[in-house]
Order: sequence, then structure tokens, then C-alpha cells
Amino acid sequence: MQDPQTPLNPGFGARSTAADVLAGIDLSGKLAIVTGGHSGLGQETTRALAGAGAHVLVLARHPEAAHQALDGVRNVEVDRLDLADLDSVRACAGRFVASGRTAGIAICNAAVMANPETRVGNGWESQFGTNHLGHYALVNLLWPAIAPGARVVALSSMGHHYCPMRWDDVQFTTGYDKWLAYGQSKTATALFARQLDILGQAKGVRAFSVHPGKIHTPLQRHMDMAEMQALGWFDDQGDLIDPTFKTVPQGAATTVWAATSPLLQGKGGLYCEDCDVARRDDSPQPTESGVRSYAIDPGQARRLWKLSAELTGIDAFA
Repeated sequence: MQDPQTPLNPGFGARSTAADVLAGIDLSGKLAIVTGGHSGLGQETTRALAGAGAHVLVLARHPEAAHQALDGVRNVEVDRLDLADLDSVRACAGRFVASGRTAGIAICNAAVMANPETRVGNGWESQFGTNHLGHYALVNLLWPAIAPGARVVALSSMGHHYCPMRWDDVQFTTGYDKWLAYGQSKTATALFARQLDILGQAKGVRAFSVHPGKIHTPLQRHMDMAEMQALGWFDDQGDLIDPTFKTVPQGAATTVWAATSPLLQGKGGLYCEDCDVARRDDSPQPTESGVRSYAIDPGQARRLWKLSAELTGIDAFA
């Protein structure tokens, strides 16, 4: 039996842009929700979807900044959402459900990365709490307003190679490491999409996780230049020298491809990169591409869903 994580060769690649992917696709009449859709990859995702005819609801922690960033972009509205605050998540989802509208696309884009040890919610490690639990709660609370046949896209990262789920200490109560915590949160993101896809199929809803690539955006706000130079991203003058980095339009391409590609009709639960389904990669050391088996494992996905329901008290499928 063929591994579902087999590339489809759609004719796009690492250097394709969001506009390339959406050429010829008409999203008129479709409503898309994008968390963090006003900054970095999220802003480009919003612009691309709106440009293809979708009405986009951008959810942002600072709505004023979002309005300013998206000034002049048509078919866009903004509402407040703080993924690190369950009360904010409940209020935001409640407003949308009460509006009577339905979303045909939901993109879990907002994230934090490599920040100092911080606690949110009920003492949750902040990257796990924001990147995973916040989006888990949001999608579950929005579930009555997720349209049949919709697609949910969750932004993971090749960072998931650095850390599987730490079931013995998910919250990093001892030995916090900002990169391991980020890696675990992105493993959790992929597992969330895997289980959501299984649960959502009764409604025709399919879910995907994506690695957008390496892009210099505000996501790196917790990293100083010296750290990025040590990683080989920038030279001593502060100029980007890593040739594997993508532009922002290229970085948003896989997200919109997963959200709209006709080639993915009838498929789901897949991890995608470079505008295609990624291959499985269980190499001994972390690599720049591919998906670890532990990040798409159905047993681990069920276990994470159960834990997430217990931590948040939210489960649309209970």
C-alpha cells in the first residue's frame, strides 16, 4: 500500500508563490479565517486569498495593528483573538458562531517561536499553549460554523524534527529549552491536523499541516542578530546569506496550496511542504525537509487530542 505521504508533483515547488498557486482559482463566496493574518506569512496569506475572491476574517491579538497592516486590502475584516488566553478564544469563536456565517477555510497561522520560558493559561508552556492549545480550542469552538467540505490548514515547521511529544513532561516543568519547546509545539500542530482530519471526515472537513519553509519574518522577534548569524542565516553585515530562505510570497504558497488545491480533494491528514505532499523522513539527525513519522502517527494524534481536551475542557467531538 502506498504511503499517503507521497508527493503528488503538482507542478509547483519551493520557489512558487502564493499568487502562482492561486492562479485560475476563484474563491468568490468563500469565507476564510486566518489567525495572525496581518503579519509575515499571515499577511501574505490574507492578501492572496482576498485577491482570489475570498472574504477573509483576520484574527489578531492587536486589532488596531492588523487594521493598519491591511489598510487598502479589500474583502478583509478583523477581530480580536489572543491564543494564549482561553477566555479570548471563547469570546472570539462565540462572536463568529453567533454571526450565523460559516467558514470554508480556516488557517491556523499565528505562532510564537523560541521565546524565553513563559507560562500561559493554567501554567502551560507558552509555545505549546499558544501554537497548539490555542488553535485546538479555537477550531473546536468554531466547529459549528466550519462549513461542510471546508479545509483546515495548520502551520507546523521542520522544527518538529527537533522534538517529538514529551509525554513525560509536555509543559517543560524542568529543563526548559526554547528550541525543543518550539519543536514539540510544531509536532503537536501536525498531530492536531492528523486527528482533526479523522474526526472531521464525517462532515467532509479535511485538515492538513504545512511547513512553509525558512522565511525571515517577525516570527524571529525573540532571536537577536548574533544568534541568527551563528546559525548561518546572516553575515556580519546583517545581510541574509542562507540560500534556502524563501521570500514571504514563497513562504505563504504551501499554506494556500493546501487550502485550495484540487489535487487534495478527498485527501487529508497530510503534512505538506514546497507546495506538495512531503515525504516521510526518519533520518537519525534533523533534516531540512520531510515529516517525522511521530508527527503523523494516528495513535499519538489521538493521545494528544485527549490531553488537549483535558487541559482546555473543550472537545467538539466528545
